[in-house]
Amino acid sequence: SGGMAVSLALQGSLSNLAGGMLILLLKPFVVGDYIMEDSHGNEGTVKEIQIFYTKLSTVDNKTIVIPNGTLANTSLTNFSDKEYLKLDLRVDISYDSDLRKAKALLYDILDKDEDVDKEVRAFVKTEKYWPTRWRLLETIKLTLDENGIEIPFAQLKVHMDK
Repeated sequence: SGGMAVSLALQGSLSNLAGGMLILLLKPFVVGDYIMEDSHGNEGTVKEIQIFYTKLSTVDNKTIVIPNGTLANTSLTNFSDKEYLKLDLRVDISYDSDLRKAKALLYDILDKDEDVDKEVRAFVKTEKYWPTRWRLLETIKLTLDENGIEIPFAQLKVHMDK
């Protein structure tokens, strides 16, 4: 069983080495790219590509170490591969709110934001994606609040009869 364990460990190391060689050769991502490994959902900015492992830094400043064998044998999304990214923001409003007014306010917010491409609605330069996303979400929430448009949240209303 000791020989089996060594064999399996060696197989994992060889898989990671081969994965590292493929990543360095084919360059599906490079240091500085923001990627998401699809099978486990790990995502972050590539900080280091070593021969056996790749290190990612998450948006909350954690380091994720992923074996290169895993990265070479699973699908992944490279968010930095293109100059622009589509900004998908989901905004729910309550049924009681004025939908047309909410849409007009949202379009106005997008039109006024300096980082949103005016030619292609809601696309932003890749390097500006996160700051723009956070800024827009805050602006949307505050603007809808100021205009009496309610964003619904999970709640339970209980009516008691006398």
